[in-house]
Amino acid sequence: MINSLNTLTLILTIVIIVMIILIAILCMVYYMSKRKKKSPQEKIISQNSSTKELPKSKTFGVESVFDFMEFDKVEDNMIIQKDGNKYIMLVECQGINYDLMSEVEKNAVEEGFIQFLNTIRHPIQIYTQTRTINLEGSIQTYKNKVKEIEDRLTKQEMNYKEMVASQRYSKEQLDKAYYELVKQRNLSEYGKDIIYTTERMSLNKNVLNKKYYIVVPYYPEDLGQNNFDKEEIKNLAFSELYTRSQSILRTLFVCGITGKILTSNELVDLLYVAYNRDESEAYGLDKALKAGYDELYSTAPDVLDKKMREIDRQIEKQAFDKANQKVYEAKSDKQKKLEQKQESMDDLIDQMAKLIIEQNSASIGKDVAQMAKEKIDVEKTLKKTRKQTSEQEIEGGTKEDGKKTKRRTTKTA
Repeated sequence: MINSLNTLTLILTIVIIVMIILIAILCMVYYMSKRKKKSPQEKIISQNSSTKELPKSKTFGVESVFDFMEFDKVEDNMIIQKDGNKYIMLVECQGINYDLMSEVEKNAVEEGFIQFLNTIRHPIQIYTQTRTINLEGSIQTYKNKVKEIEDRLTKQEMNYKEMVASQRYSKEQLDKAYYELVKQRNLSEYGKDIIYTTERMSLNKNVLNKKYYIVVPYYPEDLGQNNFDKEEIKNLAFSELYTRSQSILRTLFVCGITGKILTSNELVDLLYVAYNRDESEAYGLDKALKAGYDELYSTAPDVLDKKMREIDRQIEKQAFDKANQKVYEAKSDKQKKLEQKQESMDDLIDQMAKLIIEQNSASIGKDVAQMAKEKIDVEKTLKKTRKQTSEQEIEGGTKEDGKKTKRRTTKTA
């Protein structure tokens, strides 16, 4: 009986301890959840702070393709933007008629385009420009051709009339000349009909043409920290853009799409059409440039500024000439001193040798020193006499040679 009571007491004690522990845990959980609860205002503030801290994802829209129109200048087949912080080169592509291709050709085009997309390692943009076809140039070309045909037709008519009037040609020759005349007349009428149809077509504003371009940008900031000047950065940008554009052309050629890199004039024409869509239909870029519309106004330079520039140019030229003259004079003086020193070198050697002998006369003896000095003088005199005789011989030889040549010339004469 006692053992059973002890067992029950132990069990109750354990159950009570477990209940106390559970109650303590529940109290702690309730307290922590109450601390985490916030007011509605605190929730809004925390949500705003969290949204501010989130990094903004960079989005690309359709409108971003028109950013290349905001340019500073066009130079070296590139559009320069943002004071040299962005360079753009454009590749013009010729479209293909995908719908008229066979299934095999379509598969080849699709595989080539997939290869093109896989080879892109830099951002590009695709720009499509719709232009109204200006047929004025074509019409003028047709008119010139038709005028040439009419001139030939007039000559052939005159020749045929002369052949008929002369009655010296056979029926076969006349039929052949008449056939050529009819052919030339039909060609003239056909050319006039083409001109009429083309002029009517040019009046229709719905004749449009689409041009497709790939915009290839380059940012000098990709170079990182560098000490390049603007000219070096421009050269690097041109090299990189040209390499990228050539790579695009090569990969697009697999799809059967041909293209070319736009030159500076073609870039200007593209921008002119983009900014002046209505005016470009009737007034092209070539006419605008010839009319001088690329300048807002023209003024002559100030007279005083011109005089100042001319004075500066004269000062620079005279200073350059004077500097050259003084350098030449300085070189001449040095050359003269060198020649004088070379001429007096033997005298200086003799004088220095005498000085050394005199300084050491005590050790070598006065008599020996005197004899050595006399030998130096004798040698000096001999050198002078030899030099004089050699100079006289040279002068005599030149005189005799002159006489001989004179005699020979008289004989030959």
